[in-house]
Amino acid sequence: MSAAQPRRSRERVLTMTGIGKRFGAVKALTDVDFWVNEGEVVALVGDNGAGKSTLVKVLAGVHPPDAGTIEFDGGVVEIGSPADAQELGIATVFQDLALCDNLDVVANLWLGREMLEGRLLDEVEMEQRTWTLLRELSARIPSVRTPVASLSGGQRQTVAIARSLIGDPRVVILDEPTAALGVAQTAEVLNLIETLRERGHGVILISHNMADVLAVADRVVVLRLGRNNGVYNVVDVTSETLIAAITGAMDHSHVQRPMTPPAGTPPSAPSSSPAATTTPTPPNVIDLPKAGSRRRGTRGDA
Repeated sequence: MSAAQPRRSRERVLTMTGIGKRFGAVKALTDVDFWVNEGEVVALVGDNGAGKSTLVKVLAGVHPPDAGTIEFDGGVVEIGSPADAQELGIATVFQDLALCDNLDVVANLWLGREMLEGRLLDEVEMEQRTWTLLRELSARIPSVRTPVASLSGGQRQTVAIARSLIGDPRVVILDEPTAALGVAQTAEVLNLIETLRERGHGVILISHNMADVLAVADRVVVLRLGRNNGVYNVVDVTSETLIAAITGAMDHSHVQRPMTPPAGTPPSAPSSSPAATTTPTPPNVIDLPKAGSRRRGTRGDA
């Protein structure tokens, strides 16, 4: 990575407030709040059907929101299409990567944005810029003229991420980047995410792997049933706490209210038994041990 790349100040770059999305009678998102700072990795986690993909597609311009506002660099914006998101500086790497296996690395990076010299492709300039970008990302790719079909899973993920950086986006969305990767390839992708943070990009990481989340994220946002169910700083949370929030053992999406007995029910007589006077624990509230840090050091404020 180039030593000349300064780390940008940690300013708020993206804020989503009260986002709602409905598909017919199904409420996919309800009053969801989400924000990203520059130079920060925010993990978006939740069970299947929690609304992660819908929220990302709203941000990527695939689905327009039915409610709520999106602010980018402090101004309210409308993202009506993927082209709008790209113009703002929001790049998305979906799980399928959308690479052309029959093309080499250079052709994949510049597909649709080819550089021209007159009426011909400027192959030399595109190759030089590809090598420069891959060196800044500390990518391990033997040759940029290698067909993508012959690359490993981690190298293919690197090519997809490098392609998203053409144009210097402010926010990069990674959808399950380590899914179906081996140990060595996963480590390669996680190192790449660290590099994106050092370059000053705001990174949104969607993952089901709590080990990966705790390894690279600064903050974790939990969605459950289309609603926010907790925001945690990674230095103060454990995987057990995150899993409890994901599964609903810890439910922060609504305020629990005491049950009111039906009308006409006579009040129960006071009991002199000590056990009878003890306040019962609500059935859906569990006591968890205090969360402890499993990270070394901190990465600043959230």
